[in-house]
Amino acid sequence: MTMCDRNGIRGTKEMLLAGVLASSILVSPVGAQPATPAAKPEAVAAAPAGTPPGAAAHSRYHPNRFSRRAALNYGLVWGVDSLIVKWTESGEVIRFSYRVLDGDKAGALNDKKSEPSLIDPQAGIKLVVPALENVGLLRQTPSGKPEPGKVYWMAFSNKGRRVKRGDHVDVAIGQFRAQGLVVE
Repeated sequence: MTMCDRNGIRGTKEMLLAGVLASSILVSPVGAQPATPAAKPEAVAAAPAGTPPGAAAHSRYHPNRFSRRAALNYGLVWGVDSLIVKWTESGEVIRFSYRVLDGDKAGALNDKKSEPSLIDPQAGIKLVVPALENVGLLRQTPSGKPEPGKVYWMAFSNKGRRVKRGDHVDVAIGQFRAQGLVVE
């Protein structure tokens, strides 16, 4: 390939990029302003704190679960990561899950003797893992030590739906404490 051919390809790429940018500039003002105001003042006031005016309550962005420092702590001290708290079953159940990195360290979270609880400090409530008649505790516990790489879960009863999406909650299992987890 000669120098002239390389410059020709480079020039073509730059022209295509310029065309794409120019078309996006021309299109964006048309779609940015609706013809009639769709958002009512009540809808804007009901949006969660930090939500831009007119934005939907649900966002495609994931909430910041916890700091990187906290994630490192959970991994080094407790042998777990990927702590997730999800609002499921129309809010009647809050599911807490985590991935095991080190089976020996994560054994404390899977101890059948320790009773897990989910605490919502804003609502002032404590949720527990329910025990069903034919099923037992809604909690996944291995027979031996937890396997590295495997995801374990437990379900907390949220009767009355007092814990909501976006709430910051704490999970306590024996000596283990995860604070400030965001309910997704």
